[in-house]
Amino acid sequence: MKKLTKRVLSAMMVAALGITGLTSCSKKSEGSSVAGGQSSGDVDIVIGTANGSLCLAPLHIAIDNGYFEEEFKAAGVTWRVEEIDLGNISELVASNKIDASTQLAGAMIPQIDNGLEITFTAGLHTGCTKYYTKEGSGIESVADLKGKKIGVPGIGDSSVIALKRLLYDNGIGVTTENLEVEWVVYGLTDLPLALENGAVDVVALHDPVAYSAEQEYGFKKILDLSTDEKFKNEYCCMAFVTTKLAKENPKAAAAYTRAMLKASAFVQANPEEAAKIQIEHNQCSGDPEINAELLASYNYGPSVSIAKETITNAASELVRIGELKADDPSVFVDKAFTAFDGVPDSFRYENGEFVEVNQ
Repeated sequence: MKKLTKRVLSAMMVAALGITGLTSCSKKSEGSSVAGGQSSGDVDIVIGTANGSLCLAPLHIAIDNGYFEEEFKAAGVTWRVEEIDLGNISELVASNKIDASTQLAGAMIPQIDNGLEITFTAGLHTGCTKYYTKEGSGIESVADLKGKKIGVPGIGDSSVIALKRLLYDNGIGVTTENLEVEWVVYGLTDLPLALENGAVDVVALHDPVAYSAEQEYGFKKILDLSTDEKFKNEYCCMAFVTTKLAKENPKAAAAYTRAMLKASAFVQANPEEAAKIQIEHNQCSGDPEINAELLASYNYGPSVSIAKETITNAASELVRIGELKADDPSVFVDKAFTAFDGVPDSFRYENGEFVEVNQ
């Protein structure tokens, strides 16, 4: 992750609100409606979007730069945008209110295992999660976490799924029958204070809260998913569609995925412009220059194949740990990931043009 200037710190907490509580987005397109509106039957595909988070830049850019319009028109697909609370993804999918959106992959894996009918289609950006302890705690790495209290944003959070995999690698029990750490749940923005006050020994934080806490409190970082050898090439945020859409209208699902790949490639190449667009369309608050620095600190290079590798890696290890119901990880992967004809592995944005990238 690139070092951010001090000017970024003033925007950290504002950006963090988008992670902890994604709310409605003010941008509308193609007859979009508010959350709780009609079911998705009035058009071929309804895309769930939200306001307040920089990391949703690809979703916003796909709307604002016309990539959805372009791809759906070419495919002969009707569409609209639905303003939603991304914290209610399960309910929205179950009630057929949306057909597609983006979400943290790690957080959705347990839900898919428990019957949530969605399938991932592309990776959008890699890890933005870090784990900290206080100086002098005696904790130097994940190997030292046996018997420790770990503060997390939620038991089903992606930070927990990733850490369970690494704890297991280090011989530390993470199952209900053999749990050798204590998970303690706090709101994301409350976790730094919990660590500072000694309520927990370690905290799992998502950027930008992670970076802000490190600067403010001088916490010691023991794990960074963006640089750790095990996780640095895995996606944290992915595009998904419902299983129903994937089966019944793969043309719409493919068009959605192509648009999201393009949008992510645009953000990777033009973080300054992406930040400006988000603010102009009231999709994110803050200063354009500061937001651009934040976007540039993440890796928005998209990929279909690496997204599948991410799900495969996670599923294989979670099956071994006993966290998934399936005995064969390939069974879970077949459900949780779908590739579509006509969709390249990735796009690059060069000189104002998109270049398809295939394996």
